[in-house]
Amino acid sequence: MILIDYNGIAVSNVVTQKLDIDENLVRHMILNSIRMYRSKYKNKYGEVVICCDGFQNWRKDYYPQYKYKRKADRKKSNIDWKELFRITNMVLEEIKENFPYKVVEHDRCEADDIIAAIVEDTQEFGKYEPVMIISSDKDFAQLQKYDNVSQYSPITKKMIKETHPRKQLMELILKGDQADGVPNVLSNDDVFVEGIRQTPLRKKVMEDIIDKLSTTYKEPHGKDEEWMRNYIRNKTLIDLSETPKDIKTEIIYNYDNQDKWSNKGKVFPYLIEKQCRLLMDDLQDFI
Repeated sequence: MILIDYNGIAVSNVVTQKLDIDENLVRHMILNSIRMYRSKYKNKYGEVVICCDGFQNWRKDYYPQYKYKRKADRKKSNIDWKELFRITNMVLEEIKENFPYKVVEHDRCEADDIIAAIVEDTQEFGKYEPVMIISSDKDFAQLQKYDNVSQYSPITKKMIKETHPRKQLMELILKGDQADGVPNVLSNDDVFVEGIRQTPLRKKVMEDIIDKLSTTYKEPHGKDEEWMRNYIRNKTLIDLSETPKDIKTEIIYNYDNQDKWSNKGKVFPYLIEKQCRLLMDDLQDFI
């Protein structure tokens, strides 16, 4: 299957390519991206699955500071975010109605959780199949611990290959992720919110923590207790295997119970209606 991070092709591409927020232009860009990735990877990986961000995020309930800067950064931007989201949400609804692709979303999680849950499900008996993830998000590198998973970055136009995905995940957990408002394991929850400098995580300290985590040692106390608490915080936020079980179950139920075959005949009339003339010549790439 080809798991497409919808936000990655619908919003990130507009931002990185500095496209005008025009309904027809954004629609064409989204549809052409899906067409291109499907045409390129369908023979080896199978059909497209569109994975979407929900309106809420369980991580913010667990850690209110998660991605706290996102709204502030958008206010400083020249992009009309309200209009962009209106268009991308509208096009998503059009895809659901007119294209033969499964569209998986959940109100309480990110596309990351959906992609990870579906990937994990392919490890179940009888469900194994090759998976191509279309996203520039570095967090997906951890899923390369499964040998059926590959990832392509729409931003760099290159494959993302992680030789040591478990090591990469461990280091990411320890170092945190400033872009998502997650401090390193030596720093308190509010360092970014309060503008406080993080406690430096030196290589020797990180190696010592990894050594302690990989061996059986006495119950943590003092400074060990502090970083262990923060380690659990970061692991919960960053390790995609930590998505709550009820959300995973609902994601797989949603995925398994969709049948979009009947939509094949809707694609061409839709492209005519929306005057997507350049895409009509490539109709077979969509179906």
